[in-house]
Amino acid sequence: ASMGWQPVLLLLGACALAQLVQGGGKTLVLLEEDGVAYTHSNFFDSLKSRGFELEFATADNAGLSLTRYGEDIYQNLIIFAPSAKEFGGNIGVAAITSFIDNGGNVLVAASSAIDEAIRDLATECGLEFDESKTSVIDHINYDVADSGSHTRVLVNPNNIVNSTLMVGPKSSAPLLYRGVGMSIDSDNALVMSVVHASSSAYSYYTEDKISEYPHAVGKNTVLVAALQARNNARVVFSGSLDLFSDEFMTSSVQGVAAGSKKFDRSANQEFVEALSRWVFKETGVLRHSKVQHHHVGKKTPPEFYYVEENIEYSLVIEENVNGKWQPFKGDGVQLEFHRIDPFVRTALRGNSKP
Repeated sequence: ASMGWQPVLLLLGACALAQLVQGGGKTLVLLEEDGVAYTHSNFFDSLKSRGFELEFATADNAGLSLTRYGEDIYQNLIIFAPSAKEFGGNIGVAAITSFIDNGGNVLVAASSAIDEAIRDLATECGLEFDESKTSVIDHINYDVADSGSHTRVLVNPNNIVNSTLMVGPKSSAPLLYRGVGMSIDSDNALVMSVVHASSSAYSYYTEDKISEYPHAVGKNTVLVAALQARNNARVVFSGSLDLFSDEFMTSSVQGVAAGSKKFDRSANQEFVEALSRWVFKETGVLRHSKVQHHHVGKKTPPEFYYVEENIEYSLVIEENVNGKWQPFKGDGVQLEFHRIDPFVRTALRGNSKP
């Protein structure tokens, strides 16, 4: 006897398919020290202006908790505490992964001072940071203001993922980056590189001669990575806390090569704002309704479909744009038919009719 097939809707790319918008909301910010709130004030002010309710705490605060009476207190979590060996209170790697499993969004920024707490969390999410005291080094693509270690790296806009939804419009100015490198677990299909280093870069100890193969080399050196879980929770890891700093946002940048153009400002401010809009579900959030599927010529769906049957499938997809639901005009929506594994996958065509 033939086995039944069941349809499953897929959404490819950087969008979340959800019934409710989860942008904004109450956000816990864990800091290395209180001063980070001031050195990174432009970033936090941007969040506040967009309606985020920020609650600041040092990462080792003994009263920390993500839940109360079994319910999540926050919608989002920001961790700007690279050197934390462990988090305070009831927050640990297990609590954060549970928070993600419940649909919470997480933004993490590391540095060359990275310690076990961030490394362990990254591992749970399919990423591996290089060791503490290592840095991304690029002897060709570094800023004129570099101190001599070639770790004040300029990232070519071509090394940033081509997704306006995630990172905003492409800039002519480079990103300014200083921090640790990471690599992605190739077996985790949900993790993607958002920013990678140039072919001349590598991750290693700045004071040591290279005695073993570096953790990451060239374009395999990931600087910023993102994860969208199957429950639509979003997570971003940056190897650079400086990426979000007022200094790096407002700094002029210029490469050291002869004839390099000087830019009055790096692309950091626009980049981190767009990235934060994505990770906290202000952009790329869709909802669907009016799902219909049935045999061609019929009006009601059967319990199962079988091989070589002709089927009609339709639905309405809307995108939240600046707080208003509008018809989704993108592509990349696919339909799968499953038995044990997906055996049929086909693209769904858009229809301009309302």
